[in-house]
Amino acid sequence: MEIVKARTDKREYKRIVLPNALQVLLISDPDTDKCAASMNVSVGYFSDPDGLEGLAHFLEHMLFYASEKYPLEDSYSKYIIEHGGSTNAFTTSDHTNYHFDVNSDCFEDALDRFAQFFIKPLMSADATVREIKAVDSENQKNLLSDGWRINQLQKHLSEEGHPYHKFSTGNWDTLEVQPKEKGLDTRLELIKLYEENYSANLMNLVIYAKESLDKIQSLVEEKFQEIRNNDRSCFSFPGQPCSSEHLQILVRTVPIKQGHKLRILWPITPGILHYKEGPCRYLGHLIGHEGEGSLFYVLKTLGWATDLSAGEVDGTTEFSFFTAVINLTDAGHEHMQDVVGLLFKYIHLLQQSGVCKWIFDELAAICETSFHYQDKTPPISYVVQIASNMQLYPQKDWLVGSSLPSNFSPSIIQTVLNQLSPDNVRIFWESKKFEGQTAMTEPWYKTAYSVEKITGSMIQEWMLFAPNEDLHLPAPNVFIPTDLSLKDAQEKVKFPVLLRKSSSSSLWYKPDTMFSTPKAYVKIDFNCPFASSSPETEVLTDIFARLLMDDLNDYAYYAQVAGLYYGISNTDIGFQVTVVGYNHKLRILLETVIEKISNFKVKPDRFSVIKEMVTKEYGNLKFQQPYQQAMYYCSLLLQDQTWPWMEQLDILPHLQAEDLAKFIPLMLSRAFLECYIAGNIERSEAESMILHIEDVFNEGPDPICQPLFPSQHLTRRVIKLERGINYLYPIEGLNPDDENSALVHYIQVHRDDFTWNVKLQLLALIAKQPAFHQLRSVEQLGYITVLMQRNDSGIRGLQFIIQSTVKGPGQIDLRVEAFLKMFETKLYGMTNDEFKSNVNALIDMKLEKHKNLREESAFFWREISDGTLKFDRRECEVAALKQLTQQDLIDFFDEHVKVGAPRKRTLSVRVYGKLHSCEYASDKSQQLPPNAVPIEDIFSFRRSQPLYGSFKGGFGHMKL
Repeated sequence: MEIVKARTDKREYKRIVLPNALQVLLISDPDTDKCAASMNVSVGYFSDPDGLEGLAHFLEHMLFYASEKYPLEDSYSKYIIEHGGSTNAFTTSDHTNYHFDVNSDCFEDALDRFAQFFIKPLMSADATVREIKAVDSENQKNLLSDGWRINQLQKHLSEEGHPYHKFSTGNWDTLEVQPKEKGLDTRLELIKLYEENYSANLMNLVIYAKESLDKIQSLVEEKFQEIRNNDRSCFSFPGQPCSSEHLQILVRTVPIKQGHKLRILWPITPGILHYKEGPCRYLGHLIGHEGEGSLFYVLKTLGWATDLSAGEVDGTTEFSFFTAVINLTDAGHEHMQDVVGLLFKYIHLLQQSGVCKWIFDELAAICETSFHYQDKTPPISYVVQIASNMQLYPQKDWLVGSSLPSNFSPSIIQTVLNQLSPDNVRIFWESKKFEGQTAMTEPWYKTAYSVEKITGSMIQEWMLFAPNEDLHLPAPNVFIPTDLSLKDAQEKVKFPVLLRKSSSSSLWYKPDTMFSTPKAYVKIDFNCPFASSSPETEVLTDIFARLLMDDLNDYAYYAQVAGLYYGISNTDIGFQVTVVGYNHKLRILLETVIEKISNFKVKPDRFSVIKEMVTKEYGNLKFQQPYQQAMYYCSLLLQDQTWPWMEQLDILPHLQAEDLAKFIPLMLSRAFLECYIAGNIERSEAESMILHIEDVFNEGPDPICQPLFPSQHLTRRVIKLERGINYLYPIEGLNPDDENSALVHYIQVHRDDFTWNVKLQLLALIAKQPAFHQLRSVEQLGYITVLMQRNDSGIRGLQFIIQSTVKGPGQIDLRVEAFLKMFETKLYGMTNDEFKSNVNALIDMKLEKHKNLREESAFFWREISDGTLKFDRRECEVAALKQLTQQDLIDFFDEHVKVGAPRKRTLSVRVYGKLHSCEYASDKSQQLPPNAVPIEDIFSFRRSQPLYGSFKGGFGHMKL
């Protein structure tokens, strides 16, 4: 049977079924640099035994540890990472997905290790106890996340006997304490869950490789035939999770973050049962529309909402929910009944209008273009998506899923529309204003809430009293591309070329020579010295960028629906405009955006809405995870001329619309535009786009923009830490309720240089997995345990990022140093073959081709925005790697990374959470070693330190 694939897809596909009933899709792609596999097992947390919440998720963790064939702990992950790959897994309600990718020459060995997950995993008693701590740490990380909290509250308010009601992740209590009290052995329960449910007939495997289909097939048959087939049937639990007592309810709940949110949910017929008719896609498209006449447009005009999305969530084949999520302003919160009334008014309008064939046809056309001209994605994400699809769809639609609605059926759409009724609704209303007004607490996340019944007649009344606004269906979409032809790129250039340069702008151009797709990428960076001269101007620039997006939204939303995206955002030196998607109508959108910037008028009512939104967003930064706070402080310490959000938050209350109106002409009065245009666009088109923009901003008797003075060209400069010094920045976590502490241990090494870069990259590759294994698997410091490279505008180093409830930041810092001492032995004792193998893995990673235009453009844009302009970086670094010896690497480690190295430059950012607040004072007062320097004040520190030179040197650094 054929498998429907995109017209532009040159890969080959084949379905096979092994004698043990394992169903496999083989994908052959001779052009791939990475191979990948994904195993989807039709067992999720719905299968957790009662009283052992999180067991399926815990099992997912345990399979990574070791197997009978590969008994060395974490040897699977070690092999994958050392060969340029990555690996992960996730557990949902009805399936668990395991996946990895790896450099193509190591695929067979990696696959053999992966297959053992499903044949003979070890699940040793010692590892079981340790990994429960990792699951608990993962849960700790989620406890103060509003997304996790509201999700569990929705489950809590459902039938207790339905698996939807369950707590999915598990914690120390559910996996260790409670089972012990009941005389249960968690490890035995784990093995039982695995042996009873992990059956080959419930598994779907996708393999993505370079070889021919026949070769891949024989590989799969050899590796996976031993998986047992117990002939299990899929877990099924018919019936809805919500009975009448869980419907027609209004739930008030207190979130962690500032802001007000409405989530309106209806249980519906699962969309998967009618995926060709696409009822939820059709209704989500209309209810979530943002063009003129839409629900969102009206709510926005009234100043009541800043965001709205609608569609199907939490769907299985047995039940599903349709949801509308609305972010409310303070005024919208006061008008909650009107907001809900308007939503039901719009649903009523859809019922009155009947199901429109032209809207369905337009959606189907957009979906078809999108499917046939889809970007190639990394193999690992591709296999995960298809393996999940195999559980749900017939074979011919494995690649398509529900992305191609093609059967117009008004009755099926009408059936789901009728389910969006006042009698079937659940309303969840989140706001800090409900603090002290709630009587109940959800057991797992301790979310405070209250429930009241609402009736259909109450909602009818809300509809009646809601403002009488002009709600109507969207207009036909003029942005749907009709010309998908490919331009003939005259230049077969490999790298961007500097097409033109003036005192006002520079234009880098890169025609598409790789992807043969009718898409383009345009980035215009407005470098405006006045935009970032103070905390105040930076906030004003942020508000300006958001107001632009806000003002363009009802027009540009149509472009977004049709696959043409735009964004305007502030940067640390001004703001930037990005337009990416089908090239056919891209210029129309770009010119509209430019026109809007050039004669922008501040609307006071929209200014106050955006100001309110920005104030909440900045205020909510204190609720970030402690590791994110530590990373933020690290950046603030290292990056010169950056402003802290606390100062910006202080300024916000005093800003008025007239401040912005005065600021915009000043900001634009001096600007330099750095432009990058790539993709299916000819050289002359690219030039004329920029000439048009220069005409708008720089021409005429009274131009909007003047060129920058040579002294005004902005550079990003980075603090140079002193050799032989270990700087410490201790600070208490911003959220007093968060029990987690965090550490960023940063080792600064060098300024961008090919030879140095590859030494650092190779060291990071070799150390990454041992660091994870020691600090997370063995010592169980916490779920978030990462060793990664860091690059600040071309200044490079290594950083350990660890979040923990087990140890305070000072103790974690000692564990990082202990790890480095242990790693030193490993590095010195490495065989020549191991060294070569790691070098080859890194070379393969560097030679990996870009998958799509966005990926390629992001790579080249980084070179342009950092000012490094090393477009041939990968080739040069491969050449440097080929020259590298093992002794070079050891010398590099001894000089820059080794504990106590005289030239080492270290910065430890320590964020103390609630559990370790007492250590904060004692750590600060203890006697420090002579080479340790505490930082009391970030800005005094920055002012007292030397800076690295910038790669951006104004005009001089650009060579035509």
